[in-house]
Amino acid sequence: MTLDLAPGCTLPSVPEIQLQIGEVAALAGVSVDSIRYYEKRRLLTRAPRSAGNFRLFTPEAVERIQFIKQAQDMGLSLDEIRELLTSDGGASQCQRVRDLLREKITGLDNQMKKLREFKRTLSHHLAACENELQQHGLDASCPVIVKISHTRKRKRK
Repeated sequence: MTLDLAPGCTLPSVPEIQLQIGEVAALAGVSVDSIRYYEKRRLLTRAPRSAGNFRLFTPEAVERIQFIKQAQDMGLSLDEIRELLTSDGGASQCQRVRDLLREKITGLDNQMKKLREFKRTLSHHLAACENELQQHGLDASCPVIVKISHTRKRKRK
């Protein structure tokens, strides 16, 4: 069943919801400065101004900002996010996103490898400290400090 309007009859237009920048910030969970920055970086279109010179946003701006934050949480840069936001979402864009995500995963794998290596180094230093304290008590010389000092002296020569 459909409703048709009688000839010459019109429905009043529903005003579009407009939000001020503080409302958008609160709804999106970001600061007002972040919104201004996103506008400056062209991640958000410039909001029109009210008669009182307030920025007026639509609810879609909140969704867009939430998308930006989620993409940042996934490790994407603002330039990468802008590229996603200006695309049509077709197959070529999907391939680009796939390649970008592969790149991010490779980067994370490399970071995790470095962190594991660093953890091993810290564990080795911790064991050396514990061993030194156990063997020499209050007369112990911190092996980590000794090693750092010795390395510094060699670099100066």
